[in-house]
Amino acid sequence: MIQSTALLDPARLDRPDSNTLVVREPFPFMVAHGQLPETARADLDRDFPRYSGAGFFPYEPKDCGPSIRALVDALTSPGFAGAVGARLGIDDLGRYPTLVTICRSLNKRHGTIHTDSRSKIATALLYLNERWPDTSDGCLRFLRRIDSIDDLVAPEIKPLYGEFAVFKRTDNSFHGHLPYEGERRVIQVAWLTSEEEKLRKTRRGRFSRFFKKLLGGIDRKYGAGRERDAVHMD
Repeated sequence: MIQSTALLDPARLDRPDSNTLVVREPFPFMVAHGQLPETARADLDRDFPRYSGAGFFPYEPKDCGPSIRALVDALTSPGFAGAVGARLGIDDLGRYPTLVTICRSLNKRHGTIHTDSRSKIATALLYLNERWPDTSDGCLRFLRRIDSIDDLVAPEIKPLYGEFAVFKRTDNSFHGHLPYEGERRVIQVAWLTSEEEKLRKTRRGRFSRFFKKLLGGIDRKYGAGRERDAVHMD
């Protein structure tokens, strides 16, 4: 059985080769590289869920193999939350309920600039793509402004295996990415203000998954022409 601590160890954030970047202004965020062991690549690839629609869907253990389930356990553990919260200036982050969503692929509608909703305390993203094309499309950007995808606070983050980003939700925690269509594997963890918000968001996510399974072509067509600096409220 795969041990979650072998997959994601908070101590790895401090290794020299992780090149961990912690930023406090204009909003708190952290970027760390190489957060997954090379020995787990094949297992995580095999166990990643195979969704039929594009976008983020609520985590269901039955969709995933054992290594992904172990990784989710590690991401949502109090110990890992404590390590993340300490770097973002959030006391006892582990006391908040967590919502896990997983994405296998995107269409061009996704990635518009937003802050995340007020129901989120912090959001973490762990990427699992074996390779990425030589493009900025689909690469996460932390931004200074809500009206410019090009006004970056730090270098953009390619969604490659083991890349990890987490930020504190604020009224100016602007982030997004350029339009991209195709496979983009990522596990997202949001620490929420209440269990009620977790239930509401889970219900909404399950409905979205059902809708996209039936009408995925319409969803894909809807976003195909979105503007570079498009914004959405979340």
